[in-house]
Amino acid sequence: MLKGHPKGLLVAFFANMGERFGYYTMLAIFVLYLQAKFGYDTQTAGQIYGGFLFGIYFLPLLGGLIADNWLGYGKTITLGTIIMFLGYLLLAMPGLGITIVLIALGIISLGTGLFKGNLQALVGNMYDDPKYSANRDNAFNIFYMGINIGAFFAPSAAEGISNWILKKHNLFYDPKIPHLAHEYLAGKLKDTSEFLALAQQQMGDKFTDLTSFAHQYIDTLSLSYNAGFAIAAASMIVSFLIFIGFRKYYKSADITEKEKMKNADTKSQVVELSKEETKERLVALFLVFFVVIFFWMAFHQNGFTLTIFARDYTQNVVGKYTYILFDLKALLPVITAIIGIILMFNKKVSTKIKALGGGLFVLGLGLAMWATGTFQDQMHITPAKFQQFNPIFIVFLTPVVISFFSWLRERKKEPTTPRKIGIGMLITGLGFLIMVIASYGLPSPGLLSQNPDLEYNLVSPYWLISTYFVLTIAELFLSPMGISFVSKVAPPKLKGLMQGGWLGATAVGNLLAGLIGALWEKIELWQFFGILVFMAIMSAIFIFAVIKKLDRVTK
Repeated sequence: MLKGHPKGLLVAFFANMGERFGYYTMLAIFVLYLQAKFGYDTQTAGQIYGGFLFGIYFLPLLGGLIADNWLGYGKTITLGTIIMFLGYLLLAMPGLGITIVLIALGIISLGTGLFKGNLQALVGNMYDDPKYSANRDNAFNIFYMGINIGAFFAPSAAEGISNWILKKHNLFYDPKIPHLAHEYLAGKLKDTSEFLALAQQQMGDKFTDLTSFAHQYIDTLSLSYNAGFAIAAASMIVSFLIFIGFRKYYKSADITEKEKMKNADTKSQVVELSKEETKERLVALFLVFFVVIFFWMAFHQNGFTLTIFARDYTQNVVGKYTYILFDLKALLPVITAIIGIILMFNKKVSTKIKALGGGLFVLGLGLAMWATGTFQDQMHITPAKFQQFNPIFIVFLTPVVISFFSWLRERKKEPTTPRKIGIGMLITGLGFLIMVIASYGLPSPGLLSQNPDLEYNLVSPYWLISTYFVLTIAELFLSPMGISFVSKVAPPKLKGLMQGGWLGATAVGNLLAGLIGALWEKIELWQFFGILVFMAIMSAIFIFAVIKKLDRVTK
């Protein structure tokens, strides 16, 4: 899979993986932290969530401007890593008020703005070399896989540290308690019987009174989330060390057009476009930016309404074999066994590699059986763990998608990058159609807020898992392809800025992801997800309507 790629790709891969691990560790618990610490309702938490994501993806415009015109890519990326570390470190401090939390979010957003788009531009520069250019799309698929390896381990890291701290205080996670605790402390809880039962279940003989328990649980759970943010800060150190330690592998690509103009040896490499060519490229880019707004608006429900759906509408107790999917102790051996099977039956590898595959299969299967044996017949799952499915699907499906596109390319049938994006939007619609079916007949969140004792059947976790699987396929058709499209089409003097533009479009989508959450408690669940289906399909229709213009600038 790495044949025909420069070594600098691996440096970017691992630096990005470390940064994304920290980001997704934080994101997996962010909305839960806001609601647990401050007692915010869904709409208020969603507005902060959407605003933060807007900053994360909008500020790369500033980062691209700084890199293109002053600092260059490498220095801007390094500075961004340092600033992100400071932001996560501030967020990890316990007892913060909302003002300091918002300041920390602003610092993280600024650091990400300096880091993210410029790292993508740096990767794109590597593939301006003719000997690598044919592998540009595949390179961004590989680069994107690094993002998702980090994101895969993030929810488990966040949950693991949270559960560890709760256990140290002789508590365990229960999704009902934070809301009930805040309602009780605010004097709004008329019937305290359920809260009392949960408190006694948690404290046992040590229970004294509900007021003390409410404060203790809120403070301890918030502290556990602070520890998750500290893990994010530590991951920035790892990313920083990788990026500066292996600079020699990407040094040749760490050059802007302005720097090329100043150097006699590189001045001849500068590509000059006419005003008409520049205008055509920018129009094509902005058309794609417009479409991806609606993809990210839908996709980033994963950290918002899909997490709430996991908490309020999905079974939180599963059988031991389903629990394998939620526990790394069992899941990683299963993955190892699957890799072993792939190696065993791969006709292109040597006998030694096949034997290694057999060993991995036996080892993985044995460890998986051992881990499963430690599970009880019924196991509890937390809503944050659902966010690990998208990244693990990315890791497994990326080689499949790369092989599929390579197979099509050999037969001269590979779709152009814009067509892949359009197909991705159609698949997005299919993903949320699954949620329309899953949520049909369930009570709306607004009805639940008015009737908290209303009984209804929780749905199987496989509905959400299936949705994440389909959305992952859509993401692989759209996101890495979009980044590749920008690196290929962007006017040379605006590479960093245009990568910032891609992320800026993502920012608008993220902002809308939070704002559309205002409908969550006002309409039926199936209608909410139906709106996302409609928007995805309309976006696909739009991009196919302008496909000739987009294909023309891609060639």
